[in-house]
Amino acid sequence: MDISDISDISDISIPVAAMTPHWKPIIDSIPSDQVATGDFDPDQHLQYEPPARVHTMKDLCLPENTGISAVAVSEPFRLFTTEAVHRMRAEVLSQDVWNNCQYSSNLAQCQLRGFAARYAPFVYDTWKSPATLSIISKLAGLDLITEMDFEIAHINISVRSEEEKKQQVAAFAEKQAFDEDEGIAGCPYEPEEKPIVDWHTDAYPFVCVTMLSDCTSMIGGETALRTGNGGIVKVRGPQMGCAVILQGRYIEHQALRALGTTERITMVTSFRPRSPNLPDDTVLTTVRPISNLSELYSQYSEYRLEILEERVRTQLRVLRENKRGGKKVNVKALKEFIRAQTDFLAHMEHEMVDEDLVTMGSIDDSHLHHFSQDDVVAKRKRAA
Repeated sequence: MDISDISDISDISIPVAAMTPHWKPIIDSIPSDQVATGDFDPDQHLQYEPPARVHTMKDLCLPENTGISAVAVSEPFRLFTTEAVHRMRAEVLSQDVWNNCQYSSNLAQCQLRGFAARYAPFVYDTWKSPATLSIISKLAGLDLITEMDFEIAHINISVRSEEEKKQQVAAFAEKQAFDEDEGIAGCPYEPEEKPIVDWHTDAYPFVCVTMLSDCTSMIGGETALRTGNGGIVKVRGPQMGCAVILQGRYIEHQALRALGTTERITMVTSFRPRSPNLPDDTVLTTVRPISNLSELYSQYSEYRLEILEERVRTQLRVLRENKRGGKKVNVKALKEFIRAQTDFLAHMEHEMVDEDLVTMGSIDDSHLHHFSQDDVVAKRKRAA
């Protein structure tokens, strides 16, 4: 297949967990000699402007004890300068990344994962920066760190040709005119195509979704969230260099398809609590089938065992201090601690499915909480 014949990535059957794909992106990128160089500098590359509003779990009719923070999702906010976005795009769209870090699944057709530590030093340093982490943590209402290196970062990509863009915008305008004639104008755009990423909950507690495309003329492209009472609310999609924060592990959501653009590239960076004493509800359901399992399991095991190590050290200090103080062992509290860590290890063992039992590219619905039968039927139709 010649790359010049490809007009829409969503129509391509991308090799699952592709390590050596036979095609390359058709996305326009700034020539490398026009992209600035140098290390990430927060004073130069961050352009933070607070969001207009941050929605709470209560706002979404979810129990207030759901998740690890009262924060559910933010409205879009400015995070990066244009120069920073160009630097990120240059690394993300590099041949090394596309040749070695490309994945596909039944939830999304084109994804890039696990590339930053090896191929994208600017992207890696951006999300490891204390200045960036401070902004994310403040918005999330919780001190956060990046989940693990493999998740810096996850890229979702949707591309269409200029002609297809014009046809879809024309069809939208025609529908709008019809709606005005019928007296139903003003309803939000509801794409009939399958979404860029279907209904899911994230593997990790918090995500920051950053837009790397120019969406000035975009129609649609919102993130749809399922509320606690079964309703749907939408959060406006960010513009280039802007982002949203979402406690995606605990809220079902999907990325709706957009009109008016030839590309939509989003960077999803995952976070977990810095404190080892807070719950870690990470699951690998949605990431196992689109990952290098050796890397994923290695990094997952390392950070989980570090959490366990810190918890054990803390418990040892308590035991030793009580002994020096002549206090009796609090057997009840100690047994509760042991049970909690046993559950922690059992959860970890459950998530590390043997490689020969993992179907690459196939993500089931077991991670969803409120998935209705209508949604299941619609999802199966789209996958057919």
